[in-house]
Amino acid sequence: MSTLNIAVVVGSLRKDSFNRKLAHGLAKLAPAGVAFRFVEIGDLPLYDQDQDGDQAASVKRLEGEIESASGVIFVTPEYNRSISGVLKNAIDHASRPYGQSAWAGKPAGVIGVSVGAIGTALAQQHLRTILAYLDMPTLGQPEAFVQAKEGLFEADGSIGAASRQFLQGWMDRYVAWVKQHAEAA
Repeated sequence: MSTLNIAVVVGSLRKDSFNRKLAHGLAKLAPAGVAFRFVEIGDLPLYDQDQDGDQAASVKRLEGEIESASGVIFVTPEYNRSISGVLKNAIDHASRPYGQSAWAGKPAGVIGVSVGAIGTALAQQHLRTILAYLDMPTLGQPEAFVQAKEGLFEADGSIGAASRQFLQGWMDRYVAWVKQHAEAA
């Protein structure tokens, strides 16, 4: 099989975001033949249905990056018990105009990290509801509600020893999920 291109959408714009660090750490766990492509969402205008016929260049870029991907990993923070506004904005843009969603059929992985004990569990559940509507087959198990604590990341940005086995298992299962859907297509 050729290279699997995985689009990675990080739902936080903060430069030192735990979720951005997690996304880059996960990329280091990807097996050979899997390429991560980080998708920029901070430059998107606010979604306005009146603009569906004349989308901004950043929106067209987003849609193209999603359409060319074999799968999509969403790395979501939890803001007020849900996903961030910037992530929802990106999802809305690439799902429009109605009937032309770039997300449809793309196998999704959902993961996130937070300082709280339940990680991003509630945001992930909200995101899974959205992805189901968008017709994105989403990896159900293992769920990954990661808590940000000492040792999660090594100095070089890789995943720390205490979490590496679990997150490697998540990554391996997600890659298998994408391959399963690629073979079925």
